[in-house]
Amino acid sequence: MRGVNKVILIGNLGRDPDVQFLEGNIAVAKFSLATTETFKDRAGKLISQTEWHTVVLWRGLAELAQKYLHKGSLVYIEGRLRTRSWEDKEGNKKFATEVVGDNLVMLDKRMDMNHTEHAIHHSNTGSSSGENFPNNMEMPPSMGDAADDLPF
Repeated sequence: MRGVNKVILIGNLGRDPDVQFLEGNIAVAKFSLATTETFKDRAGKLISQTEWHTVVLWRGLAELAQKYLHKGSLVYIEGRLRTRSWEDKEGNKKFATEVVGDNLVMLDKRMDMNHTEHAIHHSNTGSSSGENFPNNMEMPPSMGDAADDLPF
């Protein structure tokens, strides 16, 4: 049986994306993403628990992140976990687990010239460049006004 490595996150950027261009002008963006769950304890007190994730986006998604995302942006990220390892200067083995994003949907409400709401939605399965991607694509029907009901 084949394994499944799939991650779906909805959260807020903890900082602006750090975008670098590798050999061959390949864009890579990295940023921290906070996801917060809220629940009640046995006494009925509301408890919030925040997890921080490192997200990595490549090529067209990285370029979109550079252009449109900033600290605090609310995003939907779909991707997979990847763990890297290396040795530091002292020879100690270090590990980092990251979410490599394959799909990005911006959930922030933005107002354009016609005062209509829209989101930017892009997947790495499409073109590798953000140039052919329209800026005015509507929010996917599955999200609609339901985004207003999200607990964060």
